[in-house]
Amino acid sequence: MFLAINMGGSGTGPAFSVAYGANVLRKTAIPSLFGLMVFLGAITAGKTTATTVGNGLINPILMNYAQVSIILFSVSISLLIANLFGIPQSTSQATVLAIIAPGIYFHEFNSNTIFVEVIPTWFVLPIISFILSFLIGKYIYTPLRRRGYTISSKINDHYMLRGAIVFASLYVAFSIGANNVANASGPLTSMTINELGISTTSPRVLTLIMIMSTMVVAPSFGIGSSVFGEKILKNTGKELFLFGRIEAVIIAVISASLLLAASILKGVPTSLVQLNVGAILGIGVARLGPKNIFRKTAVRRFFLMWLIAPIVAFLTSWYLTYLADKFGYL
Repeated sequence: MFLAINMGGSGTGPAFSVAYGANVLRKTAIPSLFGLMVFLGAITAGKTTATTVGNGLINPILMNYAQVSIILFSVSISLLIANLFGIPQSTSQATVLAIIAPGIYFHEFNSNTIFVEVIPTWFVLPIISFILSFLIGKYIYTPLRRRGYTISSKINDHYMLRGAIVFASLYVAFSIGANNVANASGPLTSMTINELGISTTSPRVLTLIMIMSTMVVAPSFGIGSSVFGEKILKNTGKELFLFGRIEAVIIAVISASLLLAASILKGVPTSLVQLNVGAILGIGVARLGPKNIFRKTAVRRFFLMWLIAPIVAFLTSWYLTYLADKFGYL
């Protein structure tokens, strides 16, 4: 639950920064909407990613009480650091590195899944997000802007556009549920199966355990949104690049669609944070040029924290695994 609270704080920015930045949703309404959509996404579309996180990265036999506690604690600490700085962090990258740390320590990690499926996805999808957003911004949004459509109060205040922004934000939160809840529920599922000696041959039993794990994890996302969300919303929605309402829909739809595709098609734990920021930067570059965007201090802070937090998760997990093994807890 502590991890899920931190994940909720980190995920609020990608989900609702577009609506908050465009002044469509009040911040007081965001935590409850976020928690509800995360739960729905996890229950309906999160099974594939949960299976990857729980069984596909390392030998699932390692997932006992002590080891899962170490993994969840390590990810929580790395996310807490990022949340305190008000920077949305990749939950998936921190979780994957925290999981493979004991896999490397015991020589039981799945290198094919990690190096062929997971890591390439981390690099490719944010680039795709940036390119799609840039192309739409340059060849569709910019011509509309030059003709004055995007600054028209009649268009910007239209109820259909406001509704589209809210829908897009809910769509992002749903995608977070489909992908990021697995970062906690996946290890919990494998741990439960191992410790209780439950056979995984029955798909119904496995599905039931995943649902029970999700019901523990998902509601805590809303709590994290309430605790940490305000500062992250401000940093993502106001400081990177001030965008309009049409841009908000573009950013949300691109990032959420890519994340949902990664969840359903491949079950790869992926960073919505980086997809979202990639889309924001893409449309920002299309409007203002690369120099005006990448010189921003906020952009440099984001990239620095994205590098530090997963390393913290990996080193913490590896060292605690070493200590637990040394004193006979594993």
